[in-house]
Amino acid sequence: MNRSLVEIGVGIFVLIGIICVGYLTVRLGKMELFGVDYYSVSAQFQSISGLNNGASVEVAGVQIGKVYSISLEKEEMVAVVKMKIKKGVVLTDDVIASIKTAGLIGDKYIKLTPGGSDEILNAGDTIIETESAIDLEELISKYVFGGV
Repeated sequence: MNRSLVEIGVGIFVLIGIICVGYLTVRLGKMELFGVDYYSVSAQFQSISGLNNGASVEVAGVQIGKVYSISLEKEEMVAVVKMKIKKGVVLTDDVIASIKTAGLIGDKYIKLTPGGSDEILNAGDTIIETESAIDLEELISKYVFGGV
């Protein structure tokens, strides 16, 4: 009887440990199990050079979401970027999405500049106004070879 109580206690302790490790894995890995706190919007860019999945989406320097999918739209040959935006953030249909660089040679992120429209973007809508990433190599080559 005493031995079975010890075995049950050890089993419960191991089970609690496994649950704690699972919880920490999800939290520290910044995984989202259900994703109900976000809605999705997309934007089309001519060039997204350097932008990756997981890049932050910011308004006024505050992170409000992240990029979760990048694909090529084959008919128009443009990059389609899908973003998850926090539910409490309201975007209007005239918001401008720009690809910016954090620092001089830092990571790329998407900056959203709010507009003044009364029409609100719903889940699944597309941001119309976009500004593509600036390609520094192209600018330098134009300057060096006299294209400026």
